[in-house]
Amino acid sequence: MDEVETADYVVPCAVCSAVNWAISADLKYYCKSCHNVIDKTAEVDDHTFLDYANRITDLASFRQRRVVEYGRKWKVCEGFQFILKHQAEALIHLGVPPQFKDDVLWRLWRLYLQKSRQAYTKNPVGSKVPPGAGDAEHDPSANDTGAPSTIQTGDPSANEKEGGPSANRPKRHKVYPSGSEDSSAYLSLRMRRSNGLMSMNKTLALLYLGLLWCREALTLADLLRLVREGHLPFINAFECLPEEMKLFGRDLPVFRVQSIPSYRMLHREACCLAVYMKLSSFPTVGPECLQHPTLLTLRYLVLLNLPDQLHPWVCQVINLVGLDKRSALTFAPQARARLPFYDVQAAALIVVTLKMLFGVDDCSEWDLSNQAYDKNKDDPDQHGFSIRRWYRLLQAALVRARRREEDHTARMQWTAQKPIYPSWERKASYIKKRRMVDQLRTAFTRLTGSPAEPERRPPSSFRFRWGGEEGEESWDGPSLSHKVLDTIVKKRRGGETAINMAYWHPPLKKCKAWPCRNHFEADRSTLPRMYCWLLELFSFLLGVKEALVHEEVLRVERLLIDRPQRSWKPQDGEKRRRRRRTRSGGETGKTGRTNLSSDRRGKPASHGFPQKNRLDT
Repeated sequence: MDEVETADYVVPCAVCSAVNWAISADLKYYCKSCHNVIDKTAEVDDHTFLDYANRITDLASFRQRRVVEYGRKWKVCEGFQFILKHQAEALIHLGVPPQFKDDVLWRLWRLYLQKSRQAYTKNPVGSKVPPGAGDAEHDPSANDTGAPSTIQTGDPSANEKEGGPSANRPKRHKVYPSGSEDSSAYLSLRMRRSNGLMSMNKTLALLYLGLLWCREALTLADLLRLVREGHLPFINAFECLPEEMKLFGRDLPVFRVQSIPSYRMLHREACCLAVYMKLSSFPTVGPECLQHPTLLTLRYLVLLNLPDQLHPWVCQVINLVGLDKRSALTFAPQARARLPFYDVQAAALIVVTLKMLFGVDDCSEWDLSNQAYDKNKDDPDQHGFSIRRWYRLLQAALVRARRREEDHTARMQWTAQKPIYPSWERKASYIKKRRMVDQLRTAFTRLTGSPAEPERRPPSSFRFRWGGEEGEESWDGPSLSHKVLDTIVKKRRGGETAINMAYWHPPLKKCKAWPCRNHFEADRSTLPRMYCWLLELFSFLLGVKEALVHEEVLRVERLLIDRPQRSWKPQDGEKRRRRRRTRSGGETGKTGRTNLSSDRRGKPASHGFPQKNRLDT
């Protein structure tokens, strides 16, 4: 703190000629080299003086005239348009192509305004024209040469020329008091649902739909993490509005953010918004797309410091469950198709692969670790992967990352620099509370010597840093990507086969009760602790609940265990009969175990399954 406060004073010391000043407890400058005290004192802002508490009031006068700040009349959708513009510019600054704002997000926003009858329509909200009369369908994927190059301009007349939100408002030359025109409609739950009005959460959902349309590398978990770290305007995003758009009164509950939405809530908002806008099928997600599970699992394997030899096994699991098909990953809102949890799905594929190779039943993985330790001890040149060492590294890194996250959350500032006053009567009390908060923050900074606000961390997709030596503060541990799986797999028929032949799984039968989400909390005590730790690890990395990761693991296991099997061919002379397709696991109410190396008749895997369904690489 002394270096910051004394940075402007560069006069050398008269005794030692050094420029190394500091401030003492009585606010006097002294040289840290020779402890020479000079007459210069530091200037301190005194927040205890309140101007409004010492003003002179004429008691004989009538009621004081209220000073009203004026601004131009505007609509709420214009405010959200400015916020979307700044959010798009923040994403472009983080690496998203500039075409995202002009070619995709602007078209989606214009289509939303048309569907909600707020602009680009002949029957706006509040008119007597029946809904749907005169509206032209608009496809964001079509080439529209009439779209402007920017989302919003500061000149309201430019919006009227383009048919924007200001086009439906009559031209007036009178100056109006602050506040929006239609904020009262946004306070009614019935109006919001019937007209599909915008909210702060829907701005993030619209951004996510635009990123999906562009097939960008940012997932939904990455978008929420950028919001939590402050790289994407959301918490106090109304501060980016221009000065002529004054926020007051009923605008407070519309633009104020009291909490960051959860992953599941934002995913549901995106699905509902896509169905409401009647979007066509999104571009297909192929192997070249960064949302594909093949590339997403590779990214998470590097993040979790797992061996590179594990990725071919994950790719084979993707092939077994059928997630390598484009139809299983493409989002089609008009067909009521399910929007996949791309990042959570990749995490579930890694968990299923670890269960196949290591067991993850609190017994098999530690036995394999003992074998890897003995083999590495006998031959120092061996680089066998030990899941015990990997667990210790990840657990220590997870504890440190959680502490950093808790410290950042505790220091996060939710108050805005330009607050919104709910009424003129409460404005004075709001100013007084704000000054008290500033005074306490200044005192806390002076006592602790650390800034009250957290330092904004640079945006990064990796929460851990691997590659350094053990014990270094800047690194979380050594890299295990070069480790081999020689103690986990064995050579067989020109390929590699997992030593672990049994696969345990929870009950796979779906619950038919519609209000029932999951039974993870009730079944937590029956699940292996190593499996619960894996769910906890991915829950922290993705910012989701453990139950959501568990649900996606069960979905992948249903696709894996219940896959159709090839019909068994009888011997010559027997009557030809077709073997019924069987389904293994999920029929009982208790945890099941499936032998992946044989079929229901006990035949070898090569006799029961086709070659592509064998768990070999």
